[in-house]
Amino acid sequence: MRSFPIIAAGLALLALPALAETALAEQGPDISLEPPASATRDEGLVAWERINEVVSHPRCANCHVAEDGIPMWSGPSFGATPRPHGMNVQAGNSRMGVETLVCSTCHAQSSLPNTRAHAAPHVGLAWQLPPAEFAWFDRTSAEICAQLSDPERTGGRDWMGLAEHLVTDAGHQGFVLWGWDPGGTREPAPYSLEAHVADMLIWGVAGTPCPEEN
Repeated sequence: MRSFPIIAAGLALLALPALAETALAEQGPDISLEPPASATRDEGLVAWERINEVVSHPRCANCHVAEDGIPMWSGPSFGATPRPHGMNVQAGNSRMGVETLVCSTCHAQSSLPNTRAHAAPHVGLAWQLPPAEFAWFDRTSAEICAQLSDPERTGGRDWMGLAEHLVTDAGHQGFVLWGWDPGGTREPAPYSLEAHVADMLIWGVAGTPCPEEN
């Protein structure tokens, strides 16, 4: 059975007080990357429905935007209508904002929890948008499923590679963990990281089935 412990990134620990270093060095739960022996297409589709609930949630989708590089604000805190990130924030070709205003100007890199209401969120990695090829904001479940099923649009990752990516990012106190613990009054993504990885494995073993376009 393969499993990845959730641990803090070593570089992030260098700037933290001793007590914080000790706390962050403790291993979190091991997340199994052992696929099920079998899974039917129907089971895969049910797993995909849960996967889509996660990836289409504002905690994930707001930053998975297209070539314009404009992150979005949506979700319960922002009312019924999504709107572009305030302050005219644009990530540029770098996806890190260096052509205009670096994302880290407000989004500090830190592995310490960010629980202050309305403060700019931060994680243990440099804040940036995912590549434009990973854009799925405002796309349908079928469109996102087709995208994640295609290694040419996932940086060469198959379904197992996607599951490993989730766990590896979490091990660096990255964006994945933040989605379930965003701090302040932000609504977290549904389910849990462990459940999300398990669904990825079920979906993959089932043959990565996708729902029909409505």
